[in-house]
Amino acid sequence: MKIEDAIIGRRAVREYLSEAVDEPTIRRLIDAAIQAPSAVNQQPWVFTVVRDQPLLDRISEKSKALAAAPGHARSEPHLATLDDPDFHIFYHAPALILISSDEGGPWAVQDCSLAAENLMLAAHAMSLGSCWIGFAQRYLDTEEGKALLGLPKGAVPVAPIIVGHPKRATPPVPRKPPEIRWVG
Repeated sequence: MKIEDAIIGRRAVREYLSEAVDEPTIRRLIDAAIQAPSAVNQQPWVFTVVRDQPLLDRISEKSKALAAAPGHARSEPHLATLDDPDFHIFYHAPALILISSDEGGPWAVQDCSLAAENLMLAAHAMSLGSCWIGFAQRYLDTEEGKALLGLPKGAVPVAPIIVGHPKRATPPVPRKPPEIRWVG
């Protein structure tokens, strides 16, 4: 697949088959992720793979509760969805790959984000679906969330990405024309 096709064809997938994603495939995704550039070549990323459905269910419930708590302004438009007992923030995907940094650092978020994009593009090229689940970030950054996944206290969870076999093709989403400012 050409890189342009992967970039243009990649979608956030929110419907998955229950078929597991095997370990060699997950390792290939992570191998693609670590090819990302990183500031001063620090490569601060750590990958935590969760394929245990009861654990994903537990993280989903804890994340929903925290995201729906008062004071989380970004969740306001989604409160009805978060309050729905049938809504699963991971869309019942068979795997979660959390990209985090054990120590943070001035560019850890950017570096882990670059690795996340590589991982999602590689998933698409392998006919897998993926989606960055922002609602999980707040919970996974708590002491309880970090302990649940065995992350060090100083870890910075950046990109919780679900991966799986899509139930169907996800249609393209219209893009706004870019705002371009030319200087000089």
